[in-house]
Amino acid sequence: MVASDARVQQGLSWGLVPAAGVAASAVLTFGVQIVPLGYVVLAASIALAVAIDRVLAKDLLLIGVGLAIVGTISVEADISYPNMALMGTVLSLAVAVPFLLDRYVYRRRVIVFPLRTGQKWTPLERSYLPAVLVLGWVILPFYFIRSGSYLNWPAISAPDEIGRLAVGVSFVGIWDELFFICTIFALLRQHFPVWQANLLQTVIFVSFLWELGYRSWGPLLTVPFALLQGYIFTRTRSLTYVICVHLLFDLVVFVVLVHAHNREWIPWFVY
Repeated sequence: MVASDARVQQGLSWGLVPAAGVAASAVLTFGVQIVPLGYVVLAASIALAVAIDRVLAKDLLLIGVGLAIVGTISVEADISYPNMALMGTVLSLAVAVPFLLDRYVYRRRVIVFPLRTGQKWTPLERSYLPAVLVLGWVILPFYFIRSGSYLNWPAISAPDEIGRLAVGVSFVGIWDELFFICTIFALLRQHFPVWQANLLQTVIFVSFLWELGYRSWGPLLTVPFALLQGYIFTRTRSLTYVICVHLLFDLVVFVVLVHAHNREWIPWFVY
């Protein structure tokens, strides 16, 4: 759903203060991992939004509900069967609950998942997809191996472990777009210009990815990626396209993680 021009505040506005507070709560919850303080900042930010703009407060509340649900578990990489079931359930609820509140309590359609837009991808959009694979193949092995961040994922060698890693990486990649782009970014776009909403969702997105395992100098990669995903979605309005981009990126992530833990298996990387 496109933001109403009547609601979007051009330039800087007081509403940015509680919105930035919500983003800061994600840094505390997922980045610094001080969950109780993160919840306090989240609640205080929503309360401040009530005093500034009650419509904004309603949307920040939906974001806060999703963040609070995710914050009930650790999202560090763990592909054991019980943790995958738990994480899958919690992440699904983090998307489903704000969606249901938006649809059946607020009685509107701000949170939507546009899989079919009826528009063909442009030549530039089609050419970007293989470019993602090439860039990932060049950059990701250097990052994961040189920084040691691959150690944030469990060592894998058995076929079922490799299968679980593939499923987990793909599931989280799709969920990222449903939650950070179609939920958080879409809600923020109701109140702020694209660049402001995109920066705010990027802070939240990157904080989650930090806890997931993209640490060390990982934000040098994840910040541009999150910003690009928000920009691409703004241009294409296509969830299908941003998911394709993300899954291609995650395909390389998966192969690199397998390679990093089993160097002799996939001799296709310099590192």
